[in-house]
Amino acid sequence: MRIAIIGVGTVGSGLARAAASLGHDVVLSARHPEHAAKVAEDVGARAADSAAEAADGAHMVVLAVPSTAVAGVSDKAFNTVFGGFLTHPVVDGIPLDGFYAGDDPAAKAAVADLVAAMGLRPIDVGALRAARSLEHMAFLDISLNARNGLSWSSGWKLLGDVGRAET
Repeated sequence: MRIAIIGVGTVGSGLARAAASLGHDVVLSARHPEHAAKVAEDVGARAADSAAEAADGAHMVVLAVPSTAVAGVSDKAFNTVFGGFLTHPVVDGIPLDGFYAGDDPAAKAAVADLVAAMGLRPIDVGALRAARSLEHMAFLDISLNARNGLSWSSGWKLLGDVGRAET
């Protein structure tokens, strides 16, 4: 699958490394093309000169930029997982959950497959409007780590009867 990742910070580069290691064709873009080129070289991906170029022909586009840079743009998967866990999504021996939301069943199925291949347990939280709740979960995790001087090694895991939901 061809995956375009817009943004090469901690999350974008972590996702790129994980997707490339799974054999996906990964194309990166960043505000500064030289940053995309450096990360692409480091993780085994390709760099594009623009987001439009990266997205052209992609099966999946992941927006991995700070929330302040995407006002008015829909939320994407992986926002509840710290970038360092994208290549090994396990905390204390427990695989983390990868939450996703969307309105397009085919797109959700593709995201679920990628989330599972990366080692996360895919959890479909519903329609795209549910992505707002995922943003709040991500903010809570970030806030707890920052405010309490934690090691940024926390993650989300639902317990109980929660299997891979049908998309």
